[in-house]
Amino acid sequence: MPTKVFLTGITGYIGGDAFHLIHNNHPDLEFSALIRTEDKARKVQEKYPNVRVVIGELDDADTITKEAAWADIVIHTADASDHAGAANAIANGLINGHTPERPGYWLHTGGTGILTYFDSEVRKVSGEPDDKVFDDWEGVDELVNLPAEAFHRNVDDIVLSTGAKHADRVKTVIVCPPTIYGRGRGPVSGRGRQVYELASFILAQKYTPQIGKGLARWNNVHVHDLSRLFEALVRAALDPTRKDDSEIWGAKGYFFSENGEHVWGELSKYIGQQAFKLGYLSQEPQHREFSLEDALKSPAGFEAASWGWNSRGVANRARKTLSWSPQEQSLEAEIPEILRSEAARQKS
Repeated sequence: MPTKVFLTGITGYIGGDAFHLIHNNHPDLEFSALIRTEDKARKVQEKYPNVRVVIGELDDADTITKEAAWADIVIHTADASDHAGAANAIANGLINGHTPERPGYWLHTGGTGILTYFDSEVRKVSGEPDDKVFDDWEGVDELVNLPAEAFHRNVDDIVLSTGAKHADRVKTVIVCPPTIYGRGRGPVSGRGRQVYELASFILAQKYTPQIGKGLARWNNVHVHDLSRLFEALVRAALDPTRKDDSEIWGAKGYFFSENGEHVWGELSKYIGQQAFKLGYLSQEPQHREFSLEDALKSPAGFEAASWGWNSRGVANRARKTLSWSPQEQSLEAEIPEILRSEAARQKS
């Protein structure tokens, strides 16, 4: 019988691109996908007619539980880091639908926004530098025991506790991406968020924003490289010899993905310079400092908060256990394409 995979977020940026690669590399797998609307379902089936569509939302606990019990592998990317109800439903399905002889694998999507806790709640600063760099290999115990108040931590805890209490039948892993860039290859959404909103802001407002001193840093990764990490984890789940690999699943199963980092203030200036150079702005934009409060009130909304906080980590676990390494071009090299796509989006 083919291995069965249940995916949430196939119409989103992360899930759509990850599914593109997984589907291409593993055509013999059997797929089901949770999709909210019939319209989006049609777009998915036009591209992937072999996907079994499950119409539903993240609040449909019974549906998600049933699919998680059916699947050998669950790939959860739809609002995964913040929707506790969906996480609990997946946990219930995997626990009750699997056995030590047929374990279920849960590939969960977190987010490095969890690391901003130390700026937003502990130091209560924005735009300031921080030398702290988290390590998902030597410092994994710190990552899986972050404070309960940290962003995404409540859902992380559901995943981690499920993998710890039911390790014989549920193999869990958290993929924790930072700022993601690059055009997605999914059937619906191909657009990132943080840097895309920054570029859109600069094109519309005609100045480059900086929160505080603009010295906060954040990791970044190309969406294609992130998808390679998801696909590598699928391969690990399909490999019987890695079923009990404690460096991948369970208590240590916490994976960063990064291709370096950017300084938010410098990146903002660079986007403005490129926008002028490429003709999207008639003159080089002024650079303005504003507060976190003003940023949140701006057209970018909550997305702008990330421009003022630090989120720094090193993706050693993926490199060591899965031989993963970034292959795509840098964020800076991608900026012209981001500007092109955001300029076109504003005209549409």
